Amino acid sequence: MLTASGLNAFYGDSHMLHDVALQITAGCAVGLLGRNGMGKTTLIRTLLGFVPAASGEIRWHERAVTGSTPERMARLGIGYVPEGRGIFPNLSVRENLVMSARAGVDGRREWTLERVLALFPRLAERLTHGGTQLSGGEQQMLSISRALMTNPTLLILDEATEGLAPLIVREIWQVIAEVSATGVGTLIVDRDYRAVLRHTTQAIILEKGRVVIADASAKLLQAPRQITAYLGV
Repeated sequence: MLTASGLNAFYGDSHMLHDVALQITAGCAVGLLGRNGMGKTTLIRTLLGFVPAASGEIRWHERAVTGSTPERMARLGIGYVPEGRGIFPNLSVRENLVMSARAGVDGRREWTLERVLALFPRLAERLTHGGTQLSGGEQQMLSISRALMTNPTLLILDEATEGLAPLIVREIWQVIAEVSATGVGTLIVDRDYRAVLRHTTQAIILEKGRVVIADASAKLLQAPRQITAYLGV
């Protein structure tokens, strides 16, 4: 579905990504791990076109899309849940959801308003509330729901559980598992590496913008020394 090879990217004079390779197959869940500042968000933003790739290639379903704008990447079928949630605070919950609703690239509308509200019943109780009236957990639910309303074939989640209460965190992970089970591909960044590895089939670890490990998630769960070395846990 999405492939990156030899990807290099810069912020000013800082070389942030070094020959990064990544592959996400249809319906696959991939974890992206690494300590803060190791290039995870930069990689996501480069894949989505927010940060230009200095070299390397990005392909979507075998088509070269390197240098594409974020708008084009979204239209290709990629949903994005950014770090910090990024909801529209001056719009109601309903407006946040309806404004993003569209058919998927294959014309299907599997993720409807009714379906995302069934996924997050708490949002159904707050449809008329503005974004600023929601708790942090509710804002994250809204951010995930809004991305699903675009009927993506790939969903990218950057720190989806950051700063949330444990009960909400469990609910978010349960929803991520349900979404993945529907065949939507997922790329997941989260500080809780154990949760990431439990909910993905493959994972890569970044160290100073380089891929240092790429392996099956189940195998990495059984390799605490590697995790300790690169994640500092």
